[in-house]
Amino acid sequence: MADSLDQLNNLLLEFARARDWEQFHSPKNLAMALAGEAGELLEHFQWLTERQSAALDAEKTRHVAHEMADILIYLIRLSERLEIDLVAAAYEKIAINEARYPPAQVRGDARRADESGEG
Repeated sequence: MADSLDQLNNLLLEFARARDWEQFHSPKNLAMALAGEAGELLEHFQWLTERQSAALDAEKTRHVAHEMADILIYLIRLSERLEIDLVAAAYEKIAINEARYPPAQVRGDARRADESGEG
């Protein structure tokens, strides 16, 4: 079982190569597949209330987990094809968001810092 992004990436790369699927895994195709899977994830929550969406039964949770896995798989494949270190990119984005959303300006407010009427 893969316990790191690198191990999961290697497993996915082997899977694609064994099936000669890398020819189909262009960044464009992977981004489109990723968007499609995100849509499939949304379908599981469509028409649910906030409360219902937070209390899925076991079967629905399993389906949601599989859609999330599909998203992760395509995201990892896309990052491999574009030679992007996802973990490094995530840390960089968190640092950007730390500066962009100062707690004093956005605490308890879902709007962006520049929309909050302060500052």
